Amino acid sequence: MPASIPDKMRAAALDRFGGPEVLGIQTISVPACGDDEVLVRVAAAGIGVWDWMEREGQMAEMLPGGPKFPYVPGADGAGEIAAVGKNVVDLKVGDKIYGSAFMSSKGGFYAEYVAVKANQAARIPKGLKVEQAAALAADGVTAIQGLDNHLQLQSGQRLLIFGANGGIGHLAVQFAKRMGAKVLAVASGEDGVELARRIGADAVVDGKKGDFEKVCREFAPDGFDAALVLAGGDATDKVLQHVRKGGRIAYPNGVEPVPKAPAGVQAIAYDGLPRPESLKRINELIEAGPFHLEIGRIYALEEAAKAQQEVLKHHLGKYAMRIQ
Repeated sequence: MPASIPDKMRAAALDRFGGPEVLGIQTISVPACGDDEVLVRVAAAGIGVWDWMEREGQMAEMLPGGPKFPYVPGADGAGEIAAVGKNVVDLKVGDKIYGSAFMSSKGGFYAEYVAVKANQAARIPKGLKVEQAAALAADGVTAIQGLDNHLQLQSGQRLLIFGANGGIGHLAVQFAKRMGAKVLAVASGEDGVELARRIGADAVVDGKKGDFEKVCREFAPDGFDAALVLAGGDATDKVLQHVRKGGRIAYPNGVEPVPKAPAGVQAIAYDGLPRPESLKRINELIEAGPFHLEIGRIYALEEAAKAQQEVLKHHLGKYAMRIQ
């Protein structure tokens, strides 16, 4: 390894699963870069709404070989490549990339360095800052796979996005518009409604107090062709009654309560998994014109535990953490 890569690094890590108090700053070894990996000097990490579940050990059975401590969380982030494995051809040292380390046995992005599979990383799209790109690998992939793979969204179709002001939702609104869809965004709070309007939703309704029946009838008199559901509840199920027979509903695993599909409508639960074709598609859509990625707040590495708690409250877009 080049001399510029240290042996040790700072990380927000845990020695056991548990509450916020188990997550603290540690000095640990820099992970080795495998043949099919890139070693990333991390600039920023994304804060996921699911990160607390990882901290509590609810995802431990998904880890290859089981959890190893000290354990570094952080599903996604961005930075600069410090080293590349011998089998990596498309990326090189110095490239600015974003990527996924979800359930990696070598640790996640809450650290100064992370080893990422080269096929789970991509160059940062033109026009985005590194803190914005830190939010892309998890939320962007979940948004694009919902729209493309599961809803099979077509130009001209009428799409409902429930939870449009969140990390996944505000990306999905913009991706869907670039795919030629007509989008009704259900957002939370006045600030959420304003964000959904600003990023180009054709119509917006407040999920807490909007007149759903009227808005849905006016926007999609023949029913919605598709719905992407990112928040569950009674209001969600009422709105989903406006999805036409033969339409589709998609929602990421973890949305609670699970959305109820009306008769004749297919409901698909899915996981957003980092695939090269999804990252390529994200970059193409983002680079097609001015794009807004909302980073609601940026934390310091020392605030990792606080960030994991605050991301569960009402917020816009995605939260990020500056690493170095």
